[in-house]
Amino acid sequence: MKEKQTDAAHSGGAVYGAHWADETAAKIIREKGDKALYTCASGITPSGTVHIGNFREIISVDLVVRALRDRGKTVRFIYSWDDYDVFRKVPQNMPKQEELRNFLRFPITMAPDPWGRDESYARHHEVDVETMLPVVGIAPEYLYQAQRYRASMYAAGIRKALEQREHLKTILDKFRDEEHKIQGEWWPISVFCDTCNRDDTDIDGWDGEWGVTYHCNACGHQETVDLRSVKGVKLGWRIDWPMRWDYEKVDFEPAGKDHHAAGGSFDTARFVCKDVYGYDAPVSFRYDFIGIKGSVGKISSSKGEVIDLNDVLKVYTPELVRYLFAGTRPNTEFSISFDLDVIKIYEDYDRLERIAWRVEAAKDEAAYQKARRIYELSQVAAVPDTMPYQIPFRHLCNLLQIADGDIDKTLGTFSDLKPEQRAGLIARCVCAKNWIDNCAPEDFRFKLRATGERAALTDAEATAVRLLREQVVANITQYTDDKPCAEAIYKVAEDAGLDSKALFRAAYQALIGKDQGPRLASFLRSINKDQLMGILAAY
Repeated sequence: MKEKQTDAAHSGGAVYGAHWADETAAKIIREKGDKALYTCASGITPSGTVHIGNFREIISVDLVVRALRDRGKTVRFIYSWDDYDVFRKVPQNMPKQEELRNFLRFPITMAPDPWGRDESYARHHEVDVETMLPVVGIAPEYLYQAQRYRASMYAAGIRKALEQREHLKTILDKFRDEEHKIQGEWWPISVFCDTCNRDDTDIDGWDGEWGVTYHCNACGHQETVDLRSVKGVKLGWRIDWPMRWDYEKVDFEPAGKDHHAAGGSFDTARFVCKDVYGYDAPVSFRYDFIGIKGSVGKISSSKGEVIDLNDVLKVYTPELVRYLFAGTRPNTEFSISFDLDVIKIYEDYDRLERIAWRVEAAKDEAAYQKARRIYELSQVAAVPDTMPYQIPFRHLCNLLQIADGDIDKTLGTFSDLKPEQRAGLIARCVCAKNWIDNCAPEDFRFKLRATGERAALTDAEATAVRLLREQVVANITQYTDDKPCAEAIYKVAEDAGLDSKALFRAAYQALIGKDQGPRLASFLRSINKDQLMGILAAY
């Protein structure tokens, strides 16, 4: 029914170097030198639901942060909410579309929360992420850019960009063809109008020090503001990004493959960072896109087609979520499955766990070290002292359906479950139940018939089911594994004069009202004998 368990703690951890996060950590140390503090960064604009593709950057940074800390380094992990960006478009999956459209061209942080839960639209999406990240063991320091800009923290950085605006223009044009080069007067800043809050403004001039004059095309307001106290002046993002690398002294930040394309925004930012702000750009790597395979059913109905971390955690335990990313190189595209592949992903993780605990042998020491390191990085916190209880996901789904979804009743079938293993198994049960209810294909789902309920069987099929009850089910507790039970089932088919396929169909119809179901021998052995006898007593 389950894999062999062990309490034996593994003798020694994995070698730090067996994983891509360790390779990246080594590169950071090599290129940035031996520092008292390393800063690793990530961030996003909370313009809508922060989907699971965005999460890939967050966890990629977390894995590198862990790799650095495992080498004894002190690391600051910052996550920037770019909530002072312009609210340009209302996502289709948002409620109160018309109300939100009234705030287009405002800072995102000034749009109201259409659900009424938080103080703003941006804050709602921030809270959704900040609430879920600790579940998977991620705890960055959050930086809110609206607060920082409004506090004039970047006044010096903005002034430097103004001083270097002609050079910045040259850098931005460096990778552009003639058609897309900047034309006419250009400023590296934009301004949110102090009267109407929109960014529909033009810069009229800069006094060479701290004064910037602008006018608003939307409401006609005009004024001169001081960069050291104004709230609404903001750098364009291709300048803002490298300015903050310098401000925070960022040593590592990955970016998506669109930003890392040759001549793309990362290349531009690298030059801006070095030439304008005098700071070497952080170490980086490119991460690829994530697809979704299978239907999430009712899980994400409130968000349309957008899948976020909370959706994934309904089907995968926190360790499995981390494993999906820790076990895949960032520059590899992959899909998160909600279909039958879920079963295989759980099987793959369980095998990794057995290898990490030396319950199952790896092909060689290098394979063991790789598996152990992926397993370590997949844990929410430290590797537990006791190996988690393993029950194959497919079998667990069958047991839950036999118990009509009752998790406590299902747990009662595991007599050797240790107290310290219980929470982990409950988490897996919850995920399995969610998957069955919301994602599993219909032919995977079943419900045992009630006692006295009879299937529409032929006389020959009814006779075969009766023989199955008398010759197999009556002796079900005597079978120590599935093989002798299966042999007894085939003997019933022979005695009843039916081919095995016809017997299986009759048995499944009698038990669950379907032509197919779980492997019959294992299925019969998983159901309480008295309950089985009661269901089949109608024949």
